[in-house]
Formats: sequence, C-alpha cells, structure tokens
Amino acid sequence: MQVSARGECAVRIALTLATDHPRTISAGALASAQGLPGKFAEVILGDLRRAHLVASARGVEGGYRLARGPERISVGEVLRAVDGPLSEVRGRRPEETSYEGAAVNLPRLWVAARAAVRSVLDEVSLEQAATGEFPVRVAELTAQEGAWFPRLGCAAGTRDLKSTYPIE
Repeated sequence: MQVSARGECAVRIALTLATDHPRTISAGALASAQGLPGKFAEVILGDLRRAHLVASARGVEGGYRLARGPERISVGEVLRAVDGPLSEVRGRRPEETSYEGAAVNLPRLWVAARAAVRSVLDEVSLEQAATGEFPVRVAELTAQEGAWFPRLGCAAGTRDLKSTYPIE
C-alpha cells in the first residue's frame, strides 16, 4: 500500500484537529503544527470540508474543526477524502479488473488486499490514532514478527526474515 503525501498530510491535519476537538483552529496554525506549507494545508482542508469531515467557521475566532467527534471519523475516511479509493489497480477498482489465462484469479486477490487495507484503516478512528490506543486486532498486526521490516526481495511464504534482513 502506498499513502500519498497528500493523504499523509491530511491524516496529520485531522489528527491535530482530533487532539484539540472541538476547538476551532486556523489553517495557518494547522499548517504550522505539522510543518506544512499553508496553501497545501488549505487545499487539504477544502477536500476534508467537501467530504463533510471538517467544518469551517469565519471571523476572528474562525478556522476548522472536525465535523464529528474524532471517535466517529476513521483514518480511511480521511484518506478517501483526499485521494479517492484506498485501493486501485492501474486506476481501476479491484472488482473492475479482469484477466485471462493464468492471471484469471487476480481480481480476487486485489479485492482481498483491499479488504485487508480497509479492515485496518476503516477500523481505526482519529481518536485511536491520536492516542495510540488501537483496536486489539490492529495492535496485534503491528506486533507480528517482521511487521516493521520491509519485504522487498522476500519470496512468497518466506517467514525467516532474519536471513533476508540480518540484524546486527
């Protein structure tokens, strides 16, 4: 899975709003809090507002706040608001793909991969991401052996990551 810079920054902004919920925060303060260019933050906030994830207020005390409580907005919702579907294959949704011959079963694999990504990103709320109190199943995934190591070059079914990525 790849998270775009825009998606990552949107989640960072949303987490900043979550930690200060229900307080209204200016776009400039949000950008500054995350070390982002102001205009970039404003574009992201516009996307989040159009997705009804944030609300905006004008005036001296104006700015942005989450439209719902941080416990009711998932990380997946934030990513979709700025990047679209969580999983695509060459610009198409997994269920829209079709192949012939030896690759005929690939759509099922792509759909399963999307379901796995959804099962994490749609289950973790902004509140949980901000506090680090993830659902048990998600916390267990991060505790799995090899979870924090890249898998580049690993053969299918390889369990012995120590031989692939020796730790000195």
